[in-house]
Amino acid sequence: MKLSVGLKVANSLSLTPQLQQAIRLLQLSSLELEQEVQIQLDSNPLLEKIEEVSTTESLSTLEPAEENADLTTELNADHLPNDLPVDTEWDDIYTHQSTALGSPEYEEREDNRQVQHNLKEHILEQVNLLHFSNLDKLIAYCVVDSLDDKGFLDADLDEILFAVTRILQEMDSEEEVELDEIIVVLKHIQHLDPVGVGSRNLAECLRIQLESLSEKVLYVAEAKKLLKSYELLIANDLNKLLKQTGLTKEQLKNAVDLLKTLKPYPGLEFNQQESEYQVPDVVVAKKDLHWQVQLNPDVIPKLRINSFYSSMIRRADQSDDNVYLRNQMLEAKNFIKSVDERHKTLLKVATCIVEHQRAFLELGPEAMKPLVLRDVAEEVELHESTVSRVTTNKYMLTPRGLFELKYFFSSHVGTTAGGEASSTAIRAMIKKLVSNENPRKPLSDNTIAEMLKVEGIEVARRTVAKYRESLHIPSSSERKVLI
Repeated sequence: MKLSVGLKVANSLSLTPQLQQAIRLLQLSSLELEQEVQIQLDSNPLLEKIEEVSTTESLSTLEPAEENADLTTELNADHLPNDLPVDTEWDDIYTHQSTALGSPEYEEREDNRQVQHNLKEHILEQVNLLHFSNLDKLIAYCVVDSLDDKGFLDADLDEILFAVTRILQEMDSEEEVELDEIIVVLKHIQHLDPVGVGSRNLAECLRIQLESLSEKVLYVAEAKKLLKSYELLIANDLNKLLKQTGLTKEQLKNAVDLLKTLKPYPGLEFNQQESEYQVPDVVVAKKDLHWQVQLNPDVIPKLRINSFYSSMIRRADQSDDNVYLRNQMLEAKNFIKSVDERHKTLLKVATCIVEHQRAFLELGPEAMKPLVLRDVAEEVELHESTVSRVTTNKYMLTPRGLFELKYFFSSHVGTTAGGEASSTAIRAMIKKLVSNENPRKPLSDNTIAEMLKVEGIEVARRTVAKYRESLHIPSSSERKVLI
């Protein structure tokens, strides 16, 4: 083997820092973009945010003050020679706004949300108002500590007894506690607000709520009889329920209706987390019979180059301070350009989606057209990965609601006419069929498949079952109502 030295020419693709930054900004949500902008503002003195909406201007249009005209002419960064690493052709101020939404559409409102107590805090506040002895309060605290998120008792009474006894021993107390005392304190807690908290199962929770109802409420006794046959009630076995309870169909129906008014899980109302509101990145509105797509001006950062610091950059000065300002100038301009490209790409992709899904905007989910990333990528001349990034965690506000851009993409199913139907449209049709069915004779998956076939959509029974489960719709046997 002979070693030799030779030249080889090859092409390779490399991601420049600016391209990497543009790709990273592309996949950020509006909140993440706001955080990234704030980081850049804190770290780069040549980048500043326009607090008030003003006319778009650039450094090339700024006129220096008369007293500093000569000095500014010499030091203005916009007149740097081309050999310096500064993109002098780029507009230094980015205040992009959509034409139709020049003013913010959403009013700023005061945050008047109140901090809510959790279930355990709510129960302990009531316990402290009861005339309990110190021992009973200790038992109540142990009981409350054993509640789960639903409000049920997540421990055996023996475990609570053991916990109370151990605490008393650690306190060197000579008091003794028995199981009957645990039961008495538990019954007090079960009748606090919300009624039924601390129950050991669903049947006990409903029974306690029935006992707390006024005597004027009808069918309480019948409802208690149903709870004695709780397993049959859950299984929806009408014939055995009628036989065991001795009730008529009318009494059974009214008793079930009464049970439906109760709270099966009293603790859930305290576990409702605060709703997470999504701010739309794109707003779609119909004007003069045409659908218009605009970026939401409330989430678009308005950035520009700081004119004071940029004027301090000298032409041929190679000092550390001057080099630092040049580098920061370049980074600021690249960041502004990346943000601008992000919003241009987002608007381009959103416009393409709206063009394809006009039927959805006009008629609803049942008119959704099949659409995949490749279709949009080919039309806007972008790569599929770019379209995927720009549609992730981005939201579009339409007259039909707020949707993530990913919602408008769906696979397709063949039709008898040789066309294609969107899976989203099929889900909407299944949901509509189920909502209009006879609750006594709910539609099976096979029946739904046959009904869709009549509409010209070829779909298998197992596909219907998959779509139904994705909509969280129970099976036909679970949807069946006998009374």
